[in-house]
Amino acid sequence: MASANWVYSSALPNASTGHRRDTLFATFRPDNSSGRRSIFTSKHRHKPPAIVVQAQAKRGLLQKLEEEVASTADLQFDAPLKIVMYPDPILRAKNKRVVTFDENLKKLVDEMFDVMYKTDGIGLSAPQVGINVQLMVFNPVGERGEGEEIVLVNPRVTKYSKKLVPFTEGCLSFPGINADVLRPEAVKVDAQDITGAKFAVSLSRLPSRLISYDFINLQGILFFDRMTAEVVDSIRAELLALEQKYEDRTGLSRPESVETRKRWKAAAGFGRS
Repeated sequence: MASANWVYSSALPNASTGHRRDTLFATFRPDNSSGRRSIFTSKHRHKPPAIVVQAQAKRGLLQKLEEEVASTADLQFDAPLKIVMYPDPILRAKNKRVVTFDENLKKLVDEMFDVMYKTDGIGLSAPQVGINVQLMVFNPVGERGEGEEIVLVNPRVTKYSKKLVPFTEGCLSFPGINADVLRPEAVKVDAQDITGAKFAVSLSRLPSRLISYDFINLQGILFFDRMTAEVVDSIRAELLALEQKYEDRTGLSRPESVETRKRWKAAAGFGRS
């Protein structure tokens, strides 16, 4: 998820608390106009979802802002990748659009999956490993060699359901913190795969939440930004501890703090609250 390490909420029907991975329903709608459908990584050996329908060419509901394009230097990285922890300003920085689809991008994707599995995550966005580009990966099963490894480059949420579902979430950039967040039950996304081919995907339940989580990460919105003031208060001590660890580790002042945020308004959509 982001980039995230998810646990089920007791508020959900038939959901057990504690850490759990599960494979939930997802419907993929690839754009076959290019004749390519490789939305999976080169390592993926599982069959694509069975339900395939014709592509839908539609404009995103979100206003597309003028975006910077990622340069070759923006996509350079040193392996192994490491998870960026809150409150590092990298997590709030603007993420650039990817226009170069080459072997380096494929290697970056492979490295992102590697660190995701090693840290017991099921989703990850590029800024969470220090790369400020519009790229996310996820596998709802969270196990290498199982499930489906999905890659979304330059994703755009084009539609999302009004129905919101509570879930207890955790995030790799906020280790040890789990709290309730409301997110849309279903989303539709336009994106590109690692070859640059465009496709559309409709997701529900856990895959929808993964997309929702990582998409807003790419907008510089963090997981506690979507919590109510009451929920934030319940994890305030843990957030302050992470802020102190940042200062101790870097020797720099914390770039933001939960203590100095004057107004807290949780939002369930995809814009800034």
